[in-house]
Amino acid sequence: MKEALPPESTAASLDVRASMRGNRSRDTRPERLLRSLLHRRGLRYRVDTQPIADVRRRADLVFPRDRIAVFVDGCFWHGCPDHYRPATKNADFWREKINGNRARDAETNERLTAAGWTIIRVWEHDDPAQAADQIEYAVRRKRGPAHFAATAGAH
Repeated sequence: MKEALPPESTAASLDVRASMRGNRSRDTRPERLLRSLLHRRGLRYRVDTQPIADVRRRADLVFPRDRIAVFVDGCFWHGCPDHYRPATKNADFWREKINGNRARDAETNERLTAAGWTIIRVWEHDDPAQAADQIEYAVRRKRGPAHFAATAGAH
């Protein structure tokens, strides 16, 4: 007997549903690699958490004391200008979905920035070491010169 799509599914087919379920919302390979690099540099952070309680958005990495939120964006899901290729099946649905994600990302940036947060967005294809450099620089800049001296040679 052929398996049917559950009534709550928005997928066009069982194959599409399987693909959608296989795309993780957290702990992706690029996130894990970036976290590992930052941890080796002595930086500590929270994972997959809301930077601000009343803003229903979760950042991939959060440095609460420093008010820095890091988002590791997938090329397809966030419409990367270099790698995004529009879907050919169910194109209208996917165009709306990706445009909605882009609009939500922009709103998230605006709301967090207005609340005094530094936002860092990293594409999944970005060099993890360069992304870690950017994040480390932002964290250490917020912590000031005294922190630089205390952690010199940490990595």
